[in-house]
Amino acid sequence: MAIMKGWNCATALRWPVILCLFLVMLFVVMPVPSDAGAPTTAMKATIDEVLRIVRDKELKQPAKADARRHMLESVVAARFDYTEMSRRALGAPWNQLEDQQKQEFVDLFRTLLTNSYADKIETYSGEGVEYLNERIEKEYAEVRTKVLSGKTEIPLDYRLINKADEWRVYDVVVDNVSLVNNYRGQFTKILRASSYADLVDQLRKKSDKLKAP
Repeated sequence: MAIMKGWNCATALRWPVILCLFLVMLFVVMPVPSDAGAPTTAMKATIDEVLRIVRDKELKQPAKADARRHMLESVVAARFDYTEMSRRALGAPWNQLEDQQKQEFVDLFRTLLTNSYADKIETYSGEGVEYLNERIEKEYAEVRTKVLSGKTEIPLDYRLINKADEWRVYDVVVDNVSLVNNYRGQFTKILRASSYADLVDQLRKKSDKLKAP
């Protein structure tokens, strides 16, 4: 079974736009609620930095395309906990991996998430986002937002975990559909039908294809 197959069609069509949305982020940003706490503030800081990069006229030059993309990926990586996302997406088999295997899986999964939507960055026209509220429970938090796309409103929530006093994203939920759970379902099907080695091979081939010019 190929990676990225088997999704609900409507959801699959939205994911490229929504994940690209975080990379290019929002040219129209609604005010943050006055009672917003640390998780929302953290998300806003990342969004503001992404905005600074995408609005930089010098970085819009074709010769700066690679540098611009690298800067955007670095900003997102500083907020996203790819190791936590990978652990949750893989599920129980994660605990059976050696440290080197875990790092390999994280690298491949990060490449898959990042490069799947990177090409849409340059064509993204910018939408709007409204911060709704946040919920905090011990070291976990959820920042709820609403993406405004024409007459359509798409719920977009960020799930975060606090590590070393830093709020990091470990899942993104679009219209009540979890990115991590979607990938876990795909990975589980592959593992049941084949093996972990086959899963890694598919991720590697997908990553190589995405990296190819």
